[in-house]
Amino acid sequence: MSEALRWESQPPRLRLHGELDRETLVAFWDVRKTLMAGVTCLDVSGLARVDSSGLALLVHLREEASQQGTSLTIAGITDRLRTLIALYNLQDIIPSDTTACAVE
Repeated sequence: MSEALRWESQPPRLRLHGELDRETLVAFWDVRKTLMAGVTCLDVSGLARVDSSGLALLVHLREEASQQGTSLTIAGITDRLRTLIALYNLQDIIPSDTTACAVE
């Protein structure tokens, strides 16, 4: 069973903790529009695990931000997540060299 996904909102930063997978992302999906309002930095350093469903969510969040004219930086990408990003050839969509967000 997956560890619960938790989040801590401090706009413009949103921090995720726990596991981001197909079992845990539904609760986040249901409130994502409210949670992502004003967010320009998504900190994933607190995630213990991300599966392909979680990665798809990250891609979707970046696309939603782009459609709204906002840039969403994903910070704290772990080696395991970086490997998953590379396996799906998403390095151009989710740059994995970002370690921190420039929060003003």
